[in-house]
Amino acid sequence: MKLWDKGYSTDKFVEEFTVGRDRELDLYLAEADVLGNMAHMKMLNSIGLLSDEDRVALEQGLKKIYKQVQAGEFTIEDGVEDVHSQVEFMLTEMCGDAGKRIHTGRSRNDQVMVDIKLFSRSAIIALQKSVEELFSTLMQKAEEYKDILMPGYTHQQVAMPSSFGMWLSAYAEALADDMLMLNAAYKLVNTNPLGSGAGYGSSVPLNRTMTTKLLGFEDLAYNSMYAQMQRGKTERVVLTAIAAIAATVGRLAQDVCLYSCANFGFVKLPDAFTTGSSIMPHKKNPDIFELTRAKCNRMQALPMEVTLIATNLPSGYFRDMQLTKEIYVPAFKEITDVVRMAKAGIEQMWINRDILSNDIYKYLFTVEDVNDAVAKGVPFRDAYREVGMRVQEGTYEHDGRELNHTHEGSIGNLCLDNIRQKFARNIIDFASVMQAEEELMR
Repeated sequence: MKLWDKGYSTDKFVEEFTVGRDRELDLYLAEADVLGNMAHMKMLNSIGLLSDEDRVALEQGLKKIYKQVQAGEFTIEDGVEDVHSQVEFMLTEMCGDAGKRIHTGRSRNDQVMVDIKLFSRSAIIALQKSVEELFSTLMQKAEEYKDILMPGYTHQQVAMPSSFGMWLSAYAEALADDMLMLNAAYKLVNTNPLGSGAGYGSSVPLNRTMTTKLLGFEDLAYNSMYAQMQRGKTERVVLTAIAAIAATVGRLAQDVCLYSCANFGFVKLPDAFTTGSSIMPHKKNPDIFELTRAKCNRMQALPMEVTLIATNLPSGYFRDMQLTKEIYVPAFKEITDVVRMAKAGIEQMWINRDILSNDIYKYLFTVEDVNDAVAKGVPFRDAYREVGMRVQEGTYEHDGRELNHTHEGSIGNLCLDNIRQKFARNIIDFASVMQAEEELMR
């Protein structure tokens, strides 16, 4: 079954080539498609293009399909082109001619666009929850290990004293900033394209404000042409936010791989998070974090993939956009998986509490000695040169005194509560959206 069927058939290979992975990926859009159908159907009834009898029948049918989707029982049958065709086919079987009327005033273009928006909204809700959990774990461990010192590095060389609290809360604050980008992407997602048709509206007197409210969208994508031009743009913007989270998690994974190797020994992963060698019996490889790093690197390329598909396309819809789905839909599972894996690894990681007793880290404290001399009235450049000469001559020794870092963001004042507040400010409030969807399917 094809929504565009006009009584002729296409070549089988041509059909396979054009459909691609749509049937497989459309299963992820099934819940969204039912929601969009429900809102559109209620609107058609309100403007007199569907009878009350048809409305009741279609409402019952859509709720039945919705339950099948939520139970994992929904499938796209052989010979059916996509999720939109499958839902309409099922409604026609259940409701007769009423099922044939539900497409009135709509194009598959705006069906796809609204499905992507609703799918994205739900996927962002799930992603935010996973990021919140990783953030909480990082902050909890930062609090627990805030007084445990470790070396800080610049240029991969021993630099200045740091702490496990500073290291872990640095990535927590990075996630807080990443949430700004996710929040911005969500604002683009949460606008309603339904009723834009094929990009040029409809002669049917649609009530787009009504469907916006029914679906819990914050606003309309007003211009019908622009509503369709959001295809590709929406995916690119959301993937950019996903790429930002991936960059943070990937960099954290690289640190864990580095710090867990024998040359560093700063952290140790539980056996369940490592794999062995087929030839070296002593090996415990951080494969989980290596794969996390690789997956995160790959995800950072996704916005550019979508950009290149859409580059130089004029206004209007093109089948090129179908390929964005293959990039976009799986990205949510991949980013959620790596975030969850990072959380579990950080939660169970052993921390070395006695790193700085090793003499190779004694030069960490040269800046402390320079600052001590400055505090006693020695000009900075003179103090710097004097300590530097002792290092150069091999006579430098550190006296092991306690550190006194007090300014905001230093190892003695990590501002953990401020970081928590920053993250909380950037959290997206989904309450009204979830309420709208519940009311729509009640």
